[in-house]
Amino acid sequence: MGAGIAFALQEVITSVAGWLAVTFGSYYKPGDRILLGGIKGDVIDISILRTTLFEIGEWINGDQYSGRVVRVANSFVLKEPVYNYSGDFPFLWDEVHVPIRYGSDRAATVALLQKAVEEVGAPYVEAARDTWRRLTRTYLIEDARVDPIITLKADENWMTYTVRYVVDYDRRGSMKDALFRRILDDIDASGGRVSIASTSQEITLMPPSGIRVEMDGGAAPID
Repeated sequence: MGAGIAFALQEVITSVAGWLAVTFGSYYKPGDRILLGGIKGDVIDISILRTTLFEIGEWINGDQYSGRVVRVANSFVLKEPVYNYSGDFPFLWDEVHVPIRYGSDRAATVALLQKAVEEVGAPYVEAARDTWRRLTRTYLIEDARVDPIITLKADENWMTYTVRYVVDYDRRGSMKDALFRRILDDIDASGGRVSIASTSQEITLMPPSGIRVEMDGGAAPID
């Protein structure tokens, strides 16, 4: 009977153990943005058996609330990885990809993108740099670069510039929107030195051939 009861209550027991791990192991706290049990959201409550999240994403693009409140068993803390977006380092690396047409001024393109990302992302870089320095003193990790980085990849269609930058964990969407708007405005103001590449298709109609085929009842042209 004892074994049967233990088996029936194993999920409850594991959830209580997960609550102890969260409470004393600093996995997350109310207000943190986490991914737990396949659900991403902001922690609004932590009880003995369940963690309550205000969900982000699903059918909503970007890091925006869906409107659903989700309760996830604390047992997932012991079963699956716990992703904390706002823990010791409340910043994320993100990037945008900008396709540029061949023939554009490459030096001007890099300067344009560098200036745009540095000015738009300026509020986050210094704070991220200070936080990362404290993190490297706590954990055995390398001193990563938090300044914006521009890289280039060329293929048969166009040149793709990747703009990599650091941003606050809850500002990814607004940062990407502001950066794209700034880049497009600067490209429009470049006077043609930098041009956005796009996929296009040109259909050419062949002229009439002028061939005539003899058929019953007379000759008929074939265009």
